[in-house]
Amino acid sequence: MSEDRNLLVRGGRVVSPETVTRADVRIAEGLVETIAPDLSPRDGEEQIDAAGKLVFPGLIDPQVHFREPGNEHKEDLASGSLAAIAGGVTTFFEMPNTRPSTTTPELLADKLQRAAGRAHADHAFFLGASAENADRLGEWERLPGCAGVKVFMGSSTGSLLVEDDATLERVLRSGSRRVAVHSEDEPRLKERYAAIAPGTSVSEHPNVRDVECATRATRRLLDLVEKTRRPIHLLHVSTADEIEILRERDLGPLVTAEVTPNHLFLTAPECYERFGSRVQMNPPVRTAEHRDALRAALRDGTLGCIGSDHAPHTLEEKARPYPECPSGIPGVQTILGLLLTAVRDGWLRLEDVCRVTSAAPARVYGVEAKGALAPGNDGDLVIVDPEELGPLPHGWLRSRADYSPYEGIALAGWPITTVLRGRVAYAAHAPVGEPDGRPVAFGRGARRRETTGPSQLK
Repeated sequence: MSEDRNLLVRGGRVVSPETVTRADVRIAEGLVETIAPDLSPRDGEEQIDAAGKLVFPGLIDPQVHFREPGNEHKEDLASGSLAAIAGGVTTFFEMPNTRPSTTTPELLADKLQRAAGRAHADHAFFLGASAENADRLGEWERLPGCAGVKVFMGSSTGSLLVEDDATLERVLRSGSRRVAVHSEDEPRLKERYAAIAPGTSVSEHPNVRDVECATRATRRLLDLVEKTRRPIHLLHVSTADEIEILRERDLGPLVTAEVTPNHLFLTAPECYERFGSRVQMNPPVRTAEHRDALRAALRDGTLGCIGSDHAPHTLEEKARPYPECPSGIPGVQTILGLLLTAVRDGWLRLEDVCRVTSAAPARVYGVEAKGALAPGNDGDLVIVDPEELGPLPHGWLRSRADYSPYEGIALAGWPITTVLRGRVAYAAHAPVGEPDGRPVAFGRGARRRETTGPSQLK
């Protein structure tokens, strides 16, 4: 492992959830020390000129599928984390539906060992809930490197499934950390898939996994949250109807929720007509009515986080006839570029982008020392060139999937340098140095140390 470095990022526009302010950022021994205008360089301190650029905290992507172990031909921890760091994501949480599924402390430890020396970004891994391990999860969820517990209420890619309320209640009563939930109703999914006629087009995917699949499961889930008082995080919300349910139930901090860029930037039926099964995912991309409701909910905070749900497959697998083609879209690298287009188009602010990609996921999962450019936090940041306005080139993509529905999109800025704990990890569209991702710590608050000099700008 390389040493954390001292770095001065000079003259950029530093973005927080509250402000965008011209300032310098000093990182000492891998931690943010000072954020203030016109800091004087120190002897031996590396410098980056960020004049005219935007400086964001490193992004946290709380939902990725990097496919290792078991499906490394699709992606692995090295290639997936390279795509992450290329897109400004300095921390990722990886999902448990690998082969084998991550359902025991031994399998969690195996993933951490695989990531050591190979992951380009800091990381943690979810434990998958099942009927077999439900009563042990409260003990295991505090293990080092564990992001928490993930529940699949509906079947997706992989074999993990908690479809009945009795088992789900056991999971929610075992432990105290926030549980991440894929909310689709398995009994209805079975009915809908059984009725698919031969030759059905992938454009029917939003009707097969219809709105009721999502709303039935979400209502069941919220009933159990009220009963058990266990905090949950609702993943990849895809419907306007669920937004209304969340607002009506208003369970406060017990329920947080996130949305994917795909549900914000793609719409049916156009995306299926253009990209076919390459944009098939679970839950599906839906019509503009749902997209617009999700955008509004992201603005007003009903949806607090962005998670890419990066889920790569090979093009050969994606070319299978529906419904044999697998679901999932690669996207960890394109989060920030897409959200900058939302700023350009006027439905988000730069401050909102910082809130939903860094501050909110750190708060939801209790991540220590990350989520903000603040003294004592890890020195993770991404420098964005707002003048990068051309179409997104295929050659910039780093996922093993080697495709994206956003290839060619007109950019409104793009990350050009990613810094992990004071070290430049990615610049000029290439990795810098050896992979140095480390396990993330979780707790009540961020790690702090005493600092001198001006305090963080408000």
